[in-house]
Amino acid sequence: MAFTLEIGSKAIAFNLPATDGKTYSLENFDDAEFLVVFFTCNHCPYVIGSDEVIRKTAERFMPKGVAFAAINSNSKNTYAEDDFPQMVARMEEHKFPWKYLYDETQETALAYGALRTPHLYVFDEERKLVYTGRGVDSPRDTSKMTINDLERTLEELTSGKPVSVPVTNPIGCNVKWDGKDAHWMPADACDLVW
Repeated sequence: MAFTLEIGSKAIAFNLPATDGKTYSLENFDDAEFLVVFFTCNHCPYVIGSDEVIRKTAERFMPKGVAFAAINSNSKNTYAEDDFPQMVARMEEHKFPWKYLYDETQETALAYGALRTPHLYVFDEERKLVYTGRGVDSPRDTSKMTINDLERTLEELTSGKPVSVPVTNPIGCNVKWDGKDAHWMPADACDLVW
């Protein structure tokens, strides 16, 4: 079995606290036709570099029935900047349009097979996975971006078309697993495509 959730898999349940003081489960997003779950954090340069492009994509597609759930699963013991209070501060500063959830136990990251920050998962109206991988092809410096995979995927999905490229390799820092070296990845976590 692959480490990362495979195309066609159902979205996996979660129940996580958010920066707005509420707790969110998968069911809290039932009103949305489509759902983007993406693993992110506070400090990663690939996250910081691409957040504004993802914001623009979110703002474009939220009126078309797409909800966005951002999840920080990084261990605060590996990177203190990724703790919950700094998540709250980051949302207060940037006012991102998505919910920002904290996966302190890292169980959700393991269930989804999150490899990097950012790592995106797009689910259809049946909450089946139709896309997983990168948001854009140059997340650290979006001035060099030539492909916005998230935008393309959502354009196809909201137009009733099949997703033309369902899998890409996520580009970013690896998820910071508690008790492991900052660069450690699970042995069965291979690249998604060859």
